[in-house]
Amino acid sequence: MIVTALSEVFRVMLVEDDPGDAGLVRAALASGRFICDVTHLVDGVEAMAALIAARDGVGAARLPDLILLDLNMPRKSGHEVLAEMKLDSVLKDVPVVVLTTSDTERDVATAYHSGASGYVTKPVDVDALFESIRGIQEYWFGISRLPINRG
Repeated sequence: MIVTALSEVFRVMLVEDDPGDAGLVRAALASGRFICDVTHLVDGVEAMAALIAARDGVGAARLPDLILLDLNMPRKSGHEVLAEMKLDSVLKDVPVVVLTTSDTERDVATAYHSGASGYVTKPVDVDALFESIRGIQEYWFGISRLPINRG
């Protein structure tokens, strides 16, 4: 098992159009054992603009260590974001976990085909949602190994 210093701060980009869901995910991330600096964006257009700015070194923007991406959003869907990211030589390597209410097999298959690193259907129960988010944190920040030079 990879042991991570608990003082390390992980950058999480949360792309979620529902303010209630975003608040719950942020609270779940804050309740975990890892320190997460969460940037919340409300749709795929904002997400891609932020990712491109980080990729290009604009201002203080930095690439996230992990993206939690909803699929069904206005202006640009999560599927479109994944497709654009995977065409970019830098953005394609950023881990993306789809976190959505959809449990259709078509959405799961399309997300993985487009390059998602994982797919989690949001539980309706708040306790189960918190457990799922903590599981995502545990895997990505405790067990899995991220590149050392994360920008």
